[in-house]
Parts: sequence; C-alpha cells; structure tokens
Amino acid sequence: MSWIAGPFVGFDTETTGVIPGSSRLVTASIVFRDEDGDQISNWLTDPGIEIPEAAQRVHGINTEYAREHGRPYPEVLEEVARALTQALSNGVPVVAFNAGYDLGLMEAELARIQLPTLTQRVGQIRPVIDPLVLDRALVRRRRGKRTLADLMAAYGVSADESLHDAEVDTRATLDLLAQMIRKHPRLAMYSLDSLHEYQKQAHAVWATDFEAFLQSKGREASINRTWLV
Repeated sequence: MSWIAGPFVGFDTETTGVIPGSSRLVTASIVFRDEDGDQISNWLTDPGIEIPEAAQRVHGINTEYAREHGRPYPEVLEEVARALTQALSNGVPVVAFNAGYDLGLMEAELARIQLPTLTQRVGQIRPVIDPLVLDRALVRRRRGKRTLADLMAAYGVSADESLHDAEVDTRATLDLLAQMIRKHPRLAMYSLDSLHEYQKQAHAVWATDFEAFLQSKGREASINRTWLV
C-alpha cells in the first residue's frame, strides 16, 4: 500500500524567534493521524528567557503565562524528541510545514542543553514530508507568498480555528498534504525514501534560484541549499 494512506505524524512548534540556534521552544504539537483519526499531544514549556513581543503577537503566549503554566524545558524537549524518534524509527513520515525550521530548532536546542539530538537518536532524520518544499517544486511559478495560510487557500483547505497555534497548524498541515496529494497524484508514485530525496533536490534547486533572484535585485543573499540538518 502506498504511503498516502498513512499513518502520518504532524509536527509544529511556536517559539521565541525565527532562527534555529537563537530561538527557543514555547509550544509544540504532535498529531498522529491514521484511518482511525487523530491522536494529539501538546506541550507548553517555560523557555527560560523573555518571550519577545513580536513572538507574543504571533502565538499569543507571553513570558508570564509560560513561566506560570509551562513545564520544565528539558522535560518537554525530551518528550517531543522521543515522540519524533518513535515515528522516524518506525518509518512513519513526520509532516511539517517549513520542516527545516522546526526540526532545526529541535536539533539546536537538544544539543544546547546536552540531550541527544534527533540525529544521534535515529541517524538521518527521515522520512520527512514538507508541503512548502513540495509546493515550490510542483508549482514553481506560483504568485505571491507561500505561507501556510496562503497554500491552504490555494488548495481549498479551511481551518476551524486561527493559525499560529501549534495544534491548529499541525492539523492544517496534514489537511494541506492530503489536498496536495489529490491535486498532484504523481506524488503517490514515490516511495517515502524517494520522496525525501526528491525534496532534498527540490530545495537545493529552489535555494539556487531564489538566491539568484535576490542578487538580480541588488540584494546580498546566501541561501542554504541543504534541506534539514
């Protein structure tokens, strides 16, 4: 049976910033989806630093709330890492929108607090499915931005709640992937392993093209061509 029948493990985070290595986890959500429905795990942690106002405006969680209600940071990181490790070890694809950010943050934060990284636990972080990377490859000339909300609109996916909540975003990303599979049936022809390789190559092509575009506009740019860590 093709991978498109599932199961899938959706993953998303809300954080203190936008750069792995300098940002910290605030919330995380993992949604295990199969034919029986969704099994949802959510985490709220105290990142141990002030949550910048810009981040608060995105996800609505302030420093005081995280300190009062959040669980200890190492405990949450370890639990999230174990859940991801279980999925990857069993060959269940982790589905994340802009996966390089969320998984990159996990790697950086696990290393920073001296817990085993995902790479140390499973070797290569795969299989991973990133609807953002896939859409860049499948619809190269799409106009406008490719935020989660933009691509949901493009593929006719609706969300019952506001985005920028880790659980809502995770379920929306899984819904988006389902619609992308319907729109682009050739995705089903890939194995999970070959789909992972396709995304690696697609990201490198996109990064090269985007870097050249920025430079053509007189902007200095160096876009990382490596997808995931």
